[in-house]
Amino acid sequence: MNTQQGSEIFSAIIAAPFGAMGIRTEDGRLRELVYLPPHYEEKSAQDAVAEQAAIQVARYFDDPDFHFDLPLKEAGSAFQRRVWDTICAIPRGNVRTYGQIAKLLESAPRAVGQACGANWFPLVIPCHRVTASGGLGGFSSSDDEHGFQLGIKRWLLRHEGALALEMPWQQQSIFP
Repeated sequence: MNTQQGSEIFSAIIAAPFGAMGIRTEDGRLRELVYLPPHYEEKSAQDAVAEQAAIQVARYFDDPDFHFDLPLKEAGSAFQRRVWDTICAIPRGNVRTYGQIAKLLESAPRAVGQACGANWFPLVIPCHRVTASGGLGGFSSSDDEHGFQLGIKRWLLRHEGALALEMPWQQQSIFP
């Protein structure tokens, strides 16, 4: 991997099956997890929380049933946190649509999608388990069908055992 400008903002960077994962900590808590392309160089953990996060993220990559236990820095609005709590209740291997989450929260699908895009803790808060009613939907504020972010979403759903038959749109495979 080549060094990437901007890597100094991360407390650790670990290799991921789809590229790399940036880990940011602040005040003894996890501040952010970031999906990074493969050209980011790995970086050793700079503190205990970054080390804990790196170990847990790596364990998730090995075992999709792994449950995270990390000290998270408070983030998001009250509505975003309600969406994130609802998403955390989606079992591994399952998906819900933006509309289904919105109905539970008496909100709108677009607002749920925006809350997903604002998630500071992907993997810990598994927004990849939320899809559009007619397809994969966006991911990490991106909807480029062949882009890096949606490739990650596909990888995560495969990793967790979500099959096309379990998808809300039933007939359409999300995996090329």
